[in-house]
Amino acid sequence: MTSIREKQINALKQMLNLNDPQGRGQAAEPVWKILIYDRYGQDIISPLVSIKDLRELGVTLHVQLHSDRDPIPEVPAVYFCMPTEENLGRIGQDLHNGLYDSFHLNFISPISRHRLEDLAAAALSANCVSSINKVYDQYLNFISLEDDMFILRHQNSDSLSYYAINRGEIKDSEMESIMDSIVDSLFSVFATLGTVPIIRSPRGNAAEMVAEKLDKKLRENLRDTRNSLFMMDASQAGHYSFQRPLLIILDRNVDMATPLHHTWTYQALAHDVLDLALNRVVVEESAGRSPVGGAKAKTRACDLDSKDRFWMTHKGSPFPTVAEAIQEELEEYRSSEVEVKKLKASMGIDNESDAAMAMVSDNTAKLTTAVNSLPQLLEKKRLIDMHTTIATGILNAIKSRRLDTLFELEEKIMSKAALDRNLLELITDSDAGITPDDKMRLFIIYFICCSSMSEVELDRYAAALQNAGCDLNPLSYIKRWKAYAKMAATPNQYVGGGTKTVSMFSKLVSQGSSFVMEGVKNLVVKRHNLPVTRIVDELMELKASQETDDYRYFDPKQLRTADASQVPRNRTPFQEAMVFVVGGGNYIEYQNLVDYTKSKANAGGPTKRIIYGSSTLSNAKQFLKQLSLLGQELQ
Repeated sequence: MTSIREKQINALKQMLNLNDPQGRGQAAEPVWKILIYDRYGQDIISPLVSIKDLRELGVTLHVQLHSDRDPIPEVPAVYFCMPTEENLGRIGQDLHNGLYDSFHLNFISPISRHRLEDLAAAALSANCVSSINKVYDQYLNFISLEDDMFILRHQNSDSLSYYAINRGEIKDSEMESIMDSIVDSLFSVFATLGTVPIIRSPRGNAAEMVAEKLDKKLRENLRDTRNSLFMMDASQAGHYSFQRPLLIILDRNVDMATPLHHTWTYQALAHDVLDLALNRVVVEESAGRSPVGGAKAKTRACDLDSKDRFWMTHKGSPFPTVAEAIQEELEEYRSSEVEVKKLKASMGIDNESDAAMAMVSDNTAKLTTAVNSLPQLLEKKRLIDMHTTIATGILNAIKSRRLDTLFELEEKIMSKAALDRNLLELITDSDAGITPDDKMRLFIIYFICCSSMSEVELDRYAAALQNAGCDLNPLSYIKRWKAYAKMAATPNQYVGGGTKTVSMFSKLVSQGSSFVMEGVKNLVVKRHNLPVTRIVDELMELKASQETDDYRYFDPKQLRTADASQVPRNRTPFQEAMVFVVGGGNYIEYQNLVDYTKSKANAGGPTKRIIYGSSTLSNAKQFLKQLSLLGQELQ
């Protein structure tokens, strides 16, 4: 079954093929063209299509829409941008200046009628209507990061952030426009997938607003049979048609501890520590040695994509496992290298002797395989080097900021286990190397998970945090949030978490390892469901629960809107679901859902597919900053 990522890649390839369906004329030489995108278009394309892929699709030049561009006659131009006033103005100028031979205009979101008329007027006044080849609505207004994960914005993502939705002085009109842009993107996701979901959402928050608007939009599109995007013929729909997916729209407020949680898996650590963005991470190399003479440490950009086998296998593994796996790959590579060297040496035997003649015939076969395997070897070496660089960057942060200790403590707090260390001591301890932000994150999680805390106790902690150099604004916001959120209604949200420490792998302790893991705990995470995963499980498996029984139910295919009391009861459990978090997601929740589907499959049940989506993807540092801004508003 094609994933959301593949469907988006296929749509982009078809667009770059001048909107000819793929298949025809595949072997023919591609038409050379240039690609012009805005920042949204750039974010959508960059994690999916590499520059090499663009070349193969005949794109000789790709440029920003709002950059200075010279006319290139006799070349078709493919535009991929949002239909904003500013962009249409610039396209109008391009038409007026006759920059290109023909214009293929692809809008990421559908262009409105009156803007289309403005564009037509601009084309008429420039007298170049004939050079506009076609105008397409692509419905691609989302960014696929994984086969089962997407976000809505990367650049300019502040407009959809947790802060933007929850600020105090937000006007109704601003809230409407934020909700509309989220709905527009979610509609694109389902138009690309070609399915109409059944929608569930909690009551009384932003998620409910999104659910209502999306239901209305899908309904309108289904009614309009001439232009409906969902009337696919059976051959295209494949085996989707038997059962529809479930879309669960949640509000970030459902779980505020996880976005601040310190993490232990490879991908989530890369996001938390190294700011992984659009599947790309920038690491400082040779950060271990202090650069002499104040020279800056050089940085290296690493692309982590689905073609990288190591990344696909280990992005959800605990960090020590990743370090061990890199070590194993390195040893395997070295032994292949030794093989090639041996071969060289054996070829250097004195040419005259009979032995040499026998050796040559024997070695020719060996040599052929060695030569054939060289490109793979070099690629393997490149990936090992890249992962070593990334893992070293993460390891340095784990050691300097004591991330293993923090992670272990937070897991204990979240699973209500007894703490072996006094939190106040840890906060006041100045030589622990833990940054003020880390202390704040730890305490907020403690505060959220703690059922009751007296004002006196809270003030004592706040004073200690302030002395440790922490910004107290996030705490004042969380304090108010906790008072509002009926946290008491949901008994212990984080069940069965925790870690256990295993003795360190002998391989990594041995001298030959490129990672010095001394002092880093080898923690193994126990499988447990985070709040988001638990809600998904209850709704997919149709379990009765106090929390989700009250959720709204929308079915855009039904003529009448269903009331919550009319939720069809006798249904079979869902096999496919999409969970979407309004107000920002994170890799910890994504990984937790991936683990959940794996554990279901291992238990011998039917295969479940869950897609995780969120309006933005913020790591703990960015999320804390948003909480700080919200806290400042309260003063």
